[in-house]
Amino acid sequence: MAGAAVARAARFVRRFYKEAAAVGGEVRLDDRPVRTPARNALVVPSERLAAAIAEEWAAQGERIDPRAMPLTGLANAAIDRVAPGKEAFARGLAAYAESDLLCYRADAPRPLVDRQKALWDPILLWARRRFDVDFTVAEGVIHRPQPRATVERLAHAVHTRSPWELAAFSPLVTISGSLVMTLALAEQALSLEEAWAAAVLDERWQAEQWGEDAEAARALAARRSEFDAACLFLSLL
Repeated sequence: MAGAAVARAARFVRRFYKEAAAVGGEVRLDDRPVRTPARNALVVPSERLAAAIAEEWAAQGERIDPRAMPLTGLANAAIDRVAPGKEAFARGLAAYAESDLLCYRADAPRPLVDRQKALWDPILLWARRRFDVDFTVAEGVIHRPQPRATVERLAHAVHTRSPWELAAFSPLVTISGSLVMTLALAEQALSLEEAWAAAVLDERWQAEQWGEDAEAARALAARRSEFDAACLFLSLL
């Protein structure tokens, strides 16, 4: 354990700058541009996002902890990973349309069934109206194919997004298991709290029935932090 702690500490770079600032969409450290891990300039689409990223850099102590800079990490991902392979990245996210969390329901107990219906049905209803699609909703976890038109239209909605949006979509979709929920969140048809409540409905139910495990609670808190950062990133674009 001590060796692992030393290894983690060694990965943190000592702070080498005094001030961090945003100049337009560019983030600068002591008037030098910040570079991504792939050595690209860290230039983002909005001044608001650049300012928020600069605040992350300004808040660092003697050593720079990347884990405390989620907006910086998402911007790096958009520039270095998503933009060079946008179509392939979008295809990976669009595949969630075929097995969206909201389409797989419990058959019992009744309180859980009712809670899923109350939280998940309105999101599917929004998507039906927004994209003119329908969904196959099934009980249990056995895969049920969605209508081809649904998959194609939701995929189109993903492919038309910018690399910046897709970088934020990735944690939102993978954490929630729902592309539909992420699209609703991105289009402000769903609030952050509503989306999170829908995303962790099943986990919350289990915790209510059997009690909350400390390790599971820590993991859930980490996922919530990542989810919040992705939502903030989207809102600042």
